[in-house]
Amino acid sequence: MSGAPFLRIQNLSKRFGTVSAVDDVSLHIAQGELFCLLGGSGSGKSTLLRMLAGFEEVTSGSISIDGQDMTAMPPDRRPTNMMFQSYALFPHLSVERNIAYGLHRDCRPRVEIRDRVAEMLALVQMAGFGGRKPDQLSGGQRQRVALARALVKKPRLLLLDEPLGALDKKLREETQMQLLDIQRALGITFLIVTHDQDEAMTLSSRVGVMTDGRIVQTGTPREVYEYPQSRFVAGFIGQVNLFEGRITQDEVDHVEITCATTGARIMVAHGMACTMGQPATVAIRPERITLSRARLPDLPNRLTGTVEGVGYLGNLSVYRVAVAGGTLLLDHPNDLFVGLTRPTGATVPSSSVKRLFLMSSAPS
Repeated sequence: MSGAPFLRIQNLSKRFGTVSAVDDVSLHIAQGELFCLLGGSGSGKSTLLRMLAGFEEVTSGSISIDGQDMTAMPPDRRPTNMMFQSYALFPHLSVERNIAYGLHRDCRPRVEIRDRVAEMLALVQMAGFGGRKPDQLSGGQRQRVALARALVKKPRLLLLDEPLGALDKKLREETQMQLLDIQRALGITFLIVTHDQDEAMTLSSRVGVMTDGRIVQTGTPREVYEYPQSRFVAGFIGQVNLFEGRITQDEVDHVEITCATTGARIMVAHGMACTMGQPATVAIRPERITLSRARLPDLPNRLTGTVEGVGYLGNLSVYRVAVAGGTLLLDHPNDLFVGLTRPTGATVPSSSVKRLFLMSSAPS
């Protein structure tokens, strides 16, 4: 990110009594970026969003937007708006009046209100629905009305709290693309809070992974997925196979880890300082492991096991392979083992793995 950040969060904390909901968070977001805060329930992500909106007082730290201190600024004086998970539409008002609500409160001219509402309805593909009430709309339509209402006052920063959480999977995937198109068309900075890993990976230019009130890693979706900086991130983003062991060989270009339970040897490209005998964990994504019916020689990066189950997902199948000391998950195209549902004596080489993640086995 080049230049001064548009949103600067510095050492931000929020405590409720003795509980730290947000703990010393620092984050910079660029103008026009679509940033996702990803975390599980209780991670602090929604509390952080509410502090940015001005709905929660800051215990310590600072918030600035485009160089202006917003830490103690009232919500109505911030260049922000927030879209709530519940959508918070007024059931007795029409779609048009829901969208226009903030403009009416600001006493904007009637012509301006009419034009802005029409513009928003067109933007969210809801033209012709202005006279309906919220209970006459589908879940996806209510979501778009809530988005239009959040955008109608032209905020410079839009805060979205689980915006797609109430939608079913198919509608959520369709709406993700619409949300991306709207953000790109307007150029407004979006900060989205979500617990859905797929949603964060699809939508964002960058992701911040949050747990226990802290942001533990930020990066592009690819960086966070391919190069997790902790065991927590590796396990939270997508599926992962973890191998516990110790470093038994340390060469110039690689280290070798011998797994404690399987006895398998796994070679990993050098990525961190280490010592012989040091406990370590290797993380391997399911799609990085290839499956073979042939028994291969006992070489590094190869495991022998038995396929216990196969899950058909349309474009791929997920194989559950029992190996000594545990179970592996493997993703493979469906044409790999046509008609084969329970291959026995399967060999699982990991020589084609693009990247193995070497991390300390200490809790993280």
